[in-house]
Amino acid sequence: MTDENRIDGLIADLQEGSMTVRRAATDELGASGEAAIEPLIDVMFESDNDVRWYAARALVRIGEASVEPLLQAMHARKNQNFRRYAMAALAGIGAPAVESLIAIIEEGDPDLRPFAAMAICKIGEPAIDPLLRMMQHPDPEMQECAALLLWKMGEPGAAEALTAALETGRP
Repeated sequence: MTDENRIDGLIADLQEGSMTVRRAATDELGASGEAAIEPLIDVMFESDNDVRWYAARALVRIGEASVEPLLQAMHARKNQNFRRYAMAALAGIGAPAVESLIAIIEEGDPDLRPFAAMAICKIGEPAIDPLLRMMQHPDPEMQECAALLLWKMGEPGAAEALTAALETGRP
């Protein structure tokens, strides 16, 4: 069986299997690496939220290699449920997704910015320094976004860093 056929079979298991079968398929797809990214993104777009959840978990297991394909798909595909699960995957990937999520906020896309903000808040501590740098952005709106995200995160160290940055004018 080719890798492509195996991945297609695992995708089918995500869509139609029992919970045990779906969990096993999620683990195997996550271990499949980059070859599974596009099929997982496609099934996230085409399926219901249960399948999206399992696909997102597999993308988290794949990790950093999933970040750019997820972001490209979010720009291209306007489905709000798809975007919500894609951002959940990015939040689960964590630190490797932070700079790309900051870039989405800086782009100013009103449809994507809230999703990026939620993911950054979920990522937490790894986002503090990039957000502090964003507070030095020439656009006051970006500075405000960074300050609000730092405040919303509630991450230990974020409030202190935000206060110090506001008092001194630099991160």
